Amino acid sequence: MSTLVIRNGHLIDPGAGVDAPKDILCKDNRVVEIAAPGKLKQLNGATDVQSIDAAGLIVAPGLIDIHVHLREPGQGYKETIATGTAAAAAGGFTAVAAMPNTTPVNDTADITRWMQSPERGAQVRVFPIAAATRGSKGETINDFAALKAAGAVAVTDDGHPILKDSIMRETLAAAARVGLSVIQHAEDTRLTQGASMNAGPVAFKLGLRGMPVEAESGIVERDIRLVTELRDARAHLHVAHTSTAAAIAAVRQARRNGLRVTCEVAPHHFLLTDEHVGCYNTHYKMNPPLRSAADRDAMIEAILDGVVDAIATDHAPHAAHEKEVEFERAPNGITGLETALGLCLRYLHGDLKMPLGRVLSLLSAQPAAVLGLKGRGSLAVGSCADAVIFDPKAEWTYRAAEGKSKSKNTPFDGWTMQGKVRWTVAEGRVAYTSLA
Repeated sequence: MSTLVIRNGHLIDPGAGVDAPKDILCKDNRVVEIAAPGKLKQLNGATDVQSIDAAGLIVAPGLIDIHVHLREPGQGYKETIATGTAAAAAGGFTAVAAMPNTTPVNDTADITRWMQSPERGAQVRVFPIAAATRGSKGETINDFAALKAAGAVAVTDDGHPILKDSIMRETLAAAARVGLSVIQHAEDTRLTQGASMNAGPVAFKLGLRGMPVEAESGIVERDIRLVTELRDARAHLHVAHTSTAAAIAAVRQARRNGLRVTCEVAPHHFLLTDEHVGCYNTHYKMNPPLRSAADRDAMIEAILDGVVDAIATDHAPHAAHEKEVEFERAPNGITGLETALGLCLRYLHGDLKMPLGRVLSLLSAQPAAVLGLKGRGSLAVGSCADAVIFDPKAEWTYRAAEGKSKSKNTPFDGWTMQGKVRWTVAEGRVAYTSLA
């Protein structure tokens, strides 16, 4: 069995309620002992031990991103599972949940298994999220039991909403029966056709058609109504990349009503606004679009008051030639795996004074809980040996050209980040090191 010991670090494990100097012993991809520095008992006599000296550093559960686009199969020129997970490891992520809008769409057990094959060269664990409907066309639901058996951890037609009430109701009911979450891309496309940014004064000034906030909030409110009508405590609705105050308000009320409704927010939606589009800069084009300052502030408030369950990147790589076109023609999306931790530590923890443990929880324990990823999101004894080790005091500048992702479409190129990842340990193996 392989043995790894992380010495002299300050362990912050929100899920286990630990915030103290600790040594951690990992064997055969599991955490087997945690003790005060120098007090590990099971290390005596161990041979072939790999040791990490984490003095002066924070040790935390490996980060979990429940919303990424790895582009394989079919779009390897944008990203591959190997390059996308290398970017994840560089960002401190030890597990990612991959969306199904690939080519072909991941709507079968065979594709779900293919994505998890060792031949893909993943640097961290990949949890596939399968399409809710065949071809993500919103007409006929897939075999959720077969998809779960193949390794799918949730279902969604991300990139496309499920518009028909009857299909969404059937999706929620069928997923509840087999214990899968339903993730909804909340966009009423009947209100957004031809739109390329948020509806408002900026879109008017730029002469671009805008997406109204009602396109998002209306679908969220509809889905919550369907969950209410279903009356099945097993039903779980998760709202992807929430971006509007109205949608957050609907989620907040659903929770007060005792419904199993969760949501995520991406860093770009709590840091940027539609003003950043500037002179048609396509690195600020995504879906949902960057919203108004009021919506941005509502995302921050919801993070601080606990309505938001997870911070997810919506990592969406595109080739340079695809983004270097007119704003309306450019694809939606930005990369995000390598910048999420640095942005959260700088702005949520540094500027907004959110406790470090709560920030880390939004990136580890809580995402694991949303998708039911047992043994992840904590470094408690018996858990998977997934850890991020970072220097909380280190400031650094993100350079997209030096990143691990195959694509460089990010608005955060040149931004100053806080907290430098020094090691990422994925299932007991060092997946990333940066001591510079």
